[in-house]
Amino acid sequence: MTPPLLHRSSRIYLIGFMGCGKSTVGPILANAIGYDFADLDDEVESAAATSIAAVFRERGEAGFRLLEREALRALARRERIVVALGGGAPLDEETRGVMTATGVVVYLRSSLDDLFARLRKKSDRPLLLSDQGTVLDEEALRERIQSLLGKREPAYRCADIIVETDGVRLGLTVDTIVKRLSPHLPG
Repeated sequence: MTPPLLHRSSRIYLIGFMGCGKSTVGPILANAIGYDFADLDDEVESAAATSIAAVFRERGEAGFRLLEREALRALARRERIVVALGGGAPLDEETRGVMTATGVVVYLRSSLDDLFARLRKKSDRPLLLSDQGTVLDEEALRERIQSLLGKREPAYRCADIIVETDGVRLGLTVDTIVKRLSPHLPG
């Protein structure tokens, strides 16, 4: 059985599709509630001593997910921390188990249209490139985002709190999360 939110609230995990704002919201949220901030992708890059793209090239997605899971386990031992997770992290059952057992999971939910608008100019996301590593055209990119989002949405539903981000200013997103977390935060 999952512990009550109050017993897990010393760790806040931000999940959602790539481009939904986890790495932007995270530090602001952490500052607002007096917690530290960590970006799981940065932790993986530090542990691997290389970029996420290089990890994907050299070890594949499975190798990346293993490093990601190990980095999350290390962060889960820390107190008073907000962690932004990669978009695919909750797909891994063990990773999802660590999140739900040790922290409050907040899903930043964005629509396909909003995600497409945010990601269409990005070329640093390995899962949004062709098999040859080239940038996808707009139609193929939209289809890739839609496909990945469809596969990931059920895993994102493990969240304790879901916050809609479409058309919402950053400050309001953070305010919404703080209000929803406040009753559960340690004194």
